Amino acid sequence: MKDTQTLRTQYRVSDFVTWQRERTLELNPNFQRRPVWKKGAKSYLIDTIIRGLPIPIIFLRDIPADLKTFKPKRDVVDGQQRIRTILSFIEPSILADFNPVRDQFTISSTHNKELAGKSFNELPTHYKQKILDYQFSVHSFPADTDDREILQIFARMNSTGVKLNAQELRNAEFYGEFKTLAYELAAEQLNRWRDWEIFTPDQIARMNEVELTSEFMLLILDGVLEKSNKTISQFYKDYDQEFEDAKYISDRFRKVFDTIESLFPIDTIRETFSNRTVFYALFLILYAHMYELRTPTPLSRRAKLNLKKPEVIKPALTATIRNSGGTIARKEELPPRVFKALRGATTHASERRVLMGYLGGN
Repeated sequence: MKDTQTLRTQYRVSDFVTWQRERTLELNPNFQRRPVWKKGAKSYLIDTIIRGLPIPIIFLRDIPADLKTFKPKRDVVDGQQRIRTILSFIEPSILADFNPVRDQFTISSTHNKELAGKSFNELPTHYKQKILDYQFSVHSFPADTDDREILQIFARMNSTGVKLNAQELRNAEFYGEFKTLAYELAAEQLNRWRDWEIFTPDQIARMNEVELTSEFMLLILDGVLEKSNKTISQFYKDYDQEFEDAKYISDRFRKVFDTIESLFPIDTIRETFSNRTVFYALFLILYAHMYELRTPTPLSRRAKLNLKKPEVIKPALTATIRNSGGTIARKEELPPRVFKALRGATTHASERRVLMGYLGGN
C-alpha cells in the first residue's frame, strides 16, 4: 500500500449543490452504501446544520478533469447519506434518482419546533443562508487512489475493535421523540452524573447514562423494572413519532433527581449510592414513594399518567435509606436475599425489588 496524503479543507453546502448541478459530483461509487436514512435522521442532520454544530468529516476523492468541459470532478468516499440528505432538502430536482417516498422530508418538531414541517423553500431567508454557508470539514484523496486503497484505509480507521453497545446502536437507529427526550434528560444531569460518580467519563462517552435515563423513563411511564435491550428499543420505536406523556416523564424524572440532591449530601451519594445498581434502587424507592409504580401494560392499553403531586419523602425514610445504603456500601453482613440480589442478575425486576425493599427497611 503506497503512502496516501489527503488534502484537508472546508467546503460549503453551496459548493456541493453547485457540483451536483454541474454533474461533477459522484454520489454512488462502488464502496458506498445505498441511501437508507430514515426521515428522523435527515431532519436531525438539517437541524444540526442550522444550529451550526459540527458533523463528521466528509471524505472525497478527486477524479481527473473532464477533457470536454475541463471541470474537475470528485466522488464521495464517505458521507454520501449526509450529502444526499442535504441535496434532497435544498433542491431535489438535481438528484437524478430522487424518489419522493424515500427522499422527501421536512424538519421535525422533535428537533426544531420553530421550523417544524417546513421545507427548504419555506424557511426564512436567514435560515436558508445559514444552511448554504455551512462548512463541512473535508478530506480529499488524490485521483490516483484506487478503490482497494480506500477500502484498506477505512478498514484501518475502523479497526479499533470497539463494538457498539446497545445504546449506541439505538442512537444510530432512532431520531424521534423518545430518543430526543432521553438524551435531553441525560444531558441535563451531566454534572450530577460526574459529581455523584455514577459514571466515568468513558462510560458517558459510550452513552451509558442515556441508557440508564431510558430505564428510568420506562419505569415512570409503564412501571417497567426489568432491563431488556429489546424492551428499551421497543419503547424507542413505540414513541418515535408521538410521545404525549413526555412532559410528565420529564417533570417526574427531574423531580426525583432534585429530591436525591436535597436529601443526601454529595459525599453520601458518592460513598453510598454511586454503584449503578444501588443508584437504580435509590431512584426506584424514591419514585415509588413519591408517585407510586404503575403495572406494565401493552401500548394499546397504556393509560396516561395521572397528574398527582409528588408525596414528600419523610425524614424517617431518608434515614433508613441512608443507613441501608451505607451497609451495602461497606459490604457488611447482608441478608442472603440482598447479597444474592447484588451478586446476581441485578437488572432483573425481582432483584431490583429486593434492593428497593431493603433500602426502605423491609
